[in-house]
Amino acid sequence: KMAAAAGAAAAAGLWSEVNRCGQNGDFARALKSVNKILQINKDDVTALQCKVVCLIQNGNFKEALAVINTHTKVLTSDVIAFEKAYCEYRLNRIESALKTIQSASQQTDKLKELYGQVLYRLERYDDCLAAYRDLIRNSQDEYEEERKTNLSAVVAAQSTWEKVVPEDLGLREATYELCYNSACALIGQGKLNEAMKKLQKAEELCRQSLSEDSDVTEEDIEAELAIIHGQMAYIMQLQGRTEDALQLYNQIIKLKPTDVGLLAVIANNIITINKDQNVFDSKKKVKLTNAEGVEHKLSKKQLQAIEFNKALLAMYTNQADQCRKLSASLQSQSPEHLLPVLIQAAQLCREKQHAKAVGLLQDFADQHPANAAEIKLTMAQLKIAQGSVTKACMILRSIEELQHKPGMVSALVTMYSHEEDIDSAIEVFTQAIQWYQQYQARTNHGCCVFQPKSPVHLSLIREAANFKLKHGRKKEAISDLEELWKQNPKDVHTLAQLISAYSLVDPEKAKVLSKHLPSSDTMSLKVDVDALENSHGATYVRKKAGKLTGDNQQKEQGQGEVKKKKKKKKGKLPKNYDPKVTPDPERWLPMRERSYYRGRKKGKKKDQVGKGTQGSTTTGSSELDASRTASSPPTSPRPGSGAAVSATSNVIPPRHQKPAGAPATKKKQQQKKKKGAKGGW
Repeated sequence: KMAAAAGAAAAAGLWSEVNRCGQNGDFARALKSVNKILQINKDDVTALQCKVVCLIQNGNFKEALAVINTHTKVLTSDVIAFEKAYCEYRLNRIESALKTIQSASQQTDKLKELYGQVLYRLERYDDCLAAYRDLIRNSQDEYEEERKTNLSAVVAAQSTWEKVVPEDLGLREATYELCYNSACALIGQGKLNEAMKKLQKAEELCRQSLSEDSDVTEEDIEAELAIIHGQMAYIMQLQGRTEDALQLYNQIIKLKPTDVGLLAVIANNIITINKDQNVFDSKKKVKLTNAEGVEHKLSKKQLQAIEFNKALLAMYTNQADQCRKLSASLQSQSPEHLLPVLIQAAQLCREKQHAKAVGLLQDFADQHPANAAEIKLTMAQLKIAQGSVTKACMILRSIEELQHKPGMVSALVTMYSHEEDIDSAIEVFTQAIQWYQQYQARTNHGCCVFQPKSPVHLSLIREAANFKLKHGRKKEAISDLEELWKQNPKDVHTLAQLISAYSLVDPEKAKVLSKHLPSSDTMSLKVDVDALENSHGATYVRKKAGKLTGDNQQKEQGQGEVKKKKKKKKGKLPKNYDPKVTPDPERWLPMRERSYYRGRKKGKKKDQVGKGTQGSTTTGSSELDASRTASSPPTSPRPGSGAAVSATSNVIPPRHQKPAGAPATKKKQQQKKKKGAKGGW
């Protein structure tokens, strides 16, 4: 009895110690006291609960969960459901946490709060939104602001990942977290300018709230602002301001934030800016996306985008095996997603295996008809790159949902025209026009009231008529033009085209139709010709004939002094200019650029010094040859002298001529240059 009484007294003292440590937040010391209590009574439920709480407070979630699983008979789900679910949540066992919460017999407020967090991590946003609305409606405590922040985060996630138009929650954006979440929702809607203003407001509120705490340094504020700045940079990137975005991204990385999710997103965005350039920087940034715990911080779509970019980077860095491995893994995770198969096809094209790439795309289109349109467009692009335009047209025409689209019709007609297959091009027009006729018949539901054709339908008919006229199919064009004229009898342009077409086929019919043209009086335009000619930007102004009268001359002088026109001096002709000789057409070109220039013979006299027998002169033999006189023709005619001058003439073009008479000395030439009398013309 005395031992039992001593044990009870010791336990009471230990419980007092546990209570005191718990109030002081010293859970490590409290844990020691709890362990001593459990030595006295190992199945004490309260002591086991306290041990689990102490371990959770110290961050030992695995050990806390082990204690719960070891004492399942004592710690039933009703007693310890919240602690068990919380440990599973913190250990990223989200599915297990959900099962633990749902199996609890009583849903306490704590479990409901955790339930909302679990649903958010599982990306079940509709259920999460309902859970937080219920919490806000039925709770009144100091955590109301946090619940509203979580609610706005759910709405932002719906807008971003599910493209759901967010509803107005009527939340007062008094904190920077609420402003930030509102900005994210606006980004999901594509309202980038409004989102940027919200982020600027969030930055201002964040600085104000943190600066009130004297213990918070500027580095702490910048670290807290990193996520806001990251979102600002993302908006800049979406707006095409890639340089500004890149600069802001790098500033955030230099701060070395502890949030691995933020670093991974920023690194991924930098890789998308670099694309196939600056590959070395991209390979360094990829390491940030592989940090431990990233998979628990980002959504599934974010993780998927990072994996896609890894595969593309492997392709750009010529890591073919790595690219195939990553894209195959992505395809196994998302069999219906387009990007993995497109990446594989792109890699095959880089390896010059175009036929294999087309086959791969065809297999995917057959297995997933819902995504066949985009795949077939890629197949057509590959066929065009190979020069198989006709096969590309066949692939494009097999996309039934796009056959009638104006863009597709235009592309097919252009391609068939390039291949000079006019019949196929006209067939494309005909099928598209028939589709719109059938569509109109379906929308009318058998109504007898005349319904006008749609603008797209009329535009296709007009383009078909113009195409047929251009390629000589006048009779076919006439039927299209008549259809257009029936739709709008007041369209003079269509009537003129119709008359022009009939004039080549049936002149009498053209005369009859010409009576429908408006008269010349109604067609005349009331235009002031003088005002039009004198208007700003007129390229031609009619000169007024006749001299100014005395009054007009005085008016002109009164408005301002008339500038005197400088008389142009007549160019001087060379002294030896001969009007009978055709000038050299290349006289304006520098000597080196003329067709007959053969280059200067450098050092001719120097090369001849010391050559030949002793006592010989350096005079060329040509000077002693009596047959080579001034009257003998040159060895090759000068350009420009063949038409107007006979073959035996030795006249040099004026630009090349020297003054007639004896050759001038060097001194005289220098004197002439000083006088400034320049020849040439």
